[in-house]
Amino acid sequence: MKKLFAMGAFMALLSVGLIPSVSAQKNNWTPLFDGKTLKGWKQLNGQAKYEVQNGVIVGTAVPNTPNSFLTTEKDYGDFIFECEVNVDEGLNSGIQFRSLSKPDYNNGRVHGYQMEIDASDRDYSGGIYDEARRGWLYVPDANPKSKGVFLRNNQWNKYRIEAIGNSLRTFVNGVEISHVIDDLTPSGFICLQVHSIGNRANEAGKQVRWKNVRIQTTNLQPSPASDIRIENWMVNNISEAEKAQGYRLLWDGQTTKGWRGAYKTEFPKSGWNIKDGVLTVDKGDGGESTNGGDIITTDEFGAFELTFQFKLTEGANSGVKYFVRELLQYTHEFKPGQPMVVPAEHAQKGSAIGLEFQVLDDAKHPDAKMGAGGNRTIGSLYDLIPADKVGARKNSIKKIGDWNMGRIVVYPNNRVEHYLNGYKVVEYTRNSDFFKALVQRSKYAIWGDKFGSAEKGPILLQDHGDVVSYRSIKIRELK
Repeated sequence: MKKLFAMGAFMALLSVGLIPSVSAQKNNWTPLFDGKTLKGWKQLNGQAKYEVQNGVIVGTAVPNTPNSFLTTEKDYGDFIFECEVNVDEGLNSGIQFRSLSKPDYNNGRVHGYQMEIDASDRDYSGGIYDEARRGWLYVPDANPKSKGVFLRNNQWNKYRIEAIGNSLRTFVNGVEISHVIDDLTPSGFICLQVHSIGNRANEAGKQVRWKNVRIQTTNLQPSPASDIRIENWMVNNISEAEKAQGYRLLWDGQTTKGWRGAYKTEFPKSGWNIKDGVLTVDKGDGGESTNGGDIITTDEFGAFELTFQFKLTEGANSGVKYFVRELLQYTHEFKPGQPMVVPAEHAQKGSAIGLEFQVLDDAKHPDAKMGAGGNRTIGSLYDLIPADKVGARKNSIKKIGDWNMGRIVVYPNNRVEHYLNGYKVVEYTRNSDFFKALVQRSKYAIWGDKFGSAEKGPILLQDHGDVVSYRSIKIRELK
């Protein structure tokens, strides 16, 4: 009886709020803004105006000053952050997290992860940008559910960041926008950014506003896993979330397992090297497959999603091919899954034949100016469809020596997409009439309808005699 009375008394106290519930303990929010002052914050870099108006932090753009950051005085590692955001139309802003400012890095320039605030037609709100460092880590175009979620016309939007271990997730109005796996910066401050407007006087006075700014740092409960695309920037790594979505490493980062030379039964004895988790083509004479030769997977793939990182040297040429066929000189008939019939004079010369995601230094390699309409430039479907690099995509190419992220998606209905550093740059339908017409006016016309038409084929990395490096090659098969 005493136990029943005690339990009843506890429940009565709980119901009136005198004892915190388990749920409340797990949602132990700490306000970062007292609603009256900017206590606990400091301003770095630019001279945009920050002030408190009616319980709201207001940032006002001013001309001729760099990006401005209202920055927490404390650093945060693992946390869940929330606030509400309201921004004038056309103004760009963001929320920095795990960010740094060091005298020895670009004279104290704030750098690190940023959740984008974007009141423009681009609609990139919620994307993750690496400020003053690597650029976009997650372009919202990779997540179709992101479109139209951010409310414009001075409406309030709820922002949420979950930074737990190497997992960085962003949410706008309850919708997950971005999921990045990265370990470059484990801890840093949080900033409210007012983006530079340069000398654009017509944008002076535009404002971005924040309220209900709060954080959790203990008893963190991440949101349930979703099916949105994950961008993993850790080298040769598959996260548990990616495994759940069906991804696996296509190259293990250490050995030649799962790969062999084109036209060979084993991996080339020279011409390629593996060091520090990077697979690199050695320098040759600049010709196709004249050194170590192309390498291909021992497995074949039909519908799939392939991602890979690649790094160019100056003037370099390479490529990633799919639905590849090795053209053997003495083949006398064509059968599905077998080498196709080709004239003897074309067999075993140069690279194996397949659809190609072009990997090229557009500025220094002459191939960029050949073909038709730029269809041999980086990211293009080689000699068939040029990569689209207009608008926001003009920023899709990293400088020589930096790592690029390539992605090829082949859907079960034969629709194919190429992505370069998060931007979609090519889209087509394999084996369509349009595709076949493109083949007939290309260097592949000799193969006719058989070019790129196989149900399955291996993935190929091309040796074009130039130093090009690959890593973080992963794949999942689509159904």
